[in-house]
Amino acid sequence: MRQGSFSQAEYAGKKKQTRRDKFLAEMEQVVPWARLVDRLHPLYPKGERGRPPIGLERMLRIYFLQQWYGLADEALEDALYDSQALRGFARIELNRDPVPDATTLLKFRHWLERHELTKVLFDEVGAMLEERGLLMRQGTIVDATIIAAPPSTKNKSKSRDPEMHQTKKGNQWHFGMKAHIGVDVASGVVHTVVGTAANEADINQMAAVLHGRESAVFADAGYNGADKRPEHDERDVSWNIAVKRSIIKALPERLRDWAQAAETALSQVRAWVEHPFHIVKNLFRHRKLRYRGLAKNTAQLRTLFALANLVIVKKALLAQVRG
Repeated sequence: MRQGSFSQAEYAGKKKQTRRDKFLAEMEQVVPWARLVDRLHPLYPKGERGRPPIGLERMLRIYFLQQWYGLADEALEDALYDSQALRGFARIELNRDPVPDATTLLKFRHWLERHELTKVLFDEVGAMLEERGLLMRQGTIVDATIIAAPPSTKNKSKSRDPEMHQTKKGNQWHFGMKAHIGVDVASGVVHTVVGTAANEADINQMAAVLHGRESAVFADAGYNGADKRPEHDERDVSWNIAVKRSIIKALPERLRDWAQAAETALSQVRAWVEHPFHIVKNLFRHRKLRYRGLAKNTAQLRTLFALANLVIVKKALLAQVRG
């Protein structure tokens, strides 16, 4: 058994447990570490030349810290030196273990992207939740959100990201990409993630975010007419797509009241889809894209939504773990 450092003992003896301490303690229990490491391990570099690589689980823990706290590689390296809470979660003792530098963190992320392993992480978390009865797949809510990309041209190529595009929402223009998701209606868990440029119409990606086993689909008015598109001809589902306000206003008063009540009930179901967006954008602080290109940013989104799923069902998972 390894003896802890004086700083660890001092930190463990403090009276107040911070929100960060509590969150990391909960994530320690709900993330299926052994399962994820087993899936990724066959492709992890063996370190036959040069320095041996840092252990896969430690790098995965550090990578998740980066997603939870919205840190760039250099900022994450600094944070690991500054925070005992982060080092404790990553299982780093400064007197024994090296803190990965920004280049090591960059190479690990590129390794995940190159082998499409963030999709493996997302799918493995989903499989675990389904096995535990927390992902039912009986109905799907679909929606999309815009994530801004840096509009600046003050970079090496002197240009904006060519894979990002501009789109108008309301009276405002946005430059970036869209995250299209399919959410389990029973649990609020995200089962599918697709990344596109911001100017891609939401309705064009509906087929991509449905898993094919749902009996009901819920969507806002932006998906009107989806049930009549040829890619959905074979689907035997109940379509619950919001009616445009202008159509409801044009109805006779009695019908208008009934239609409004029905829309209010459906909107309460559709509201589930906002929760994972809230977690990714507000809790994980992912409001602006960090990388260039759709592939890199979509890879990160898969990790973010996998981790968001664990937050969404955290109480149920903790009850199962402790039970």
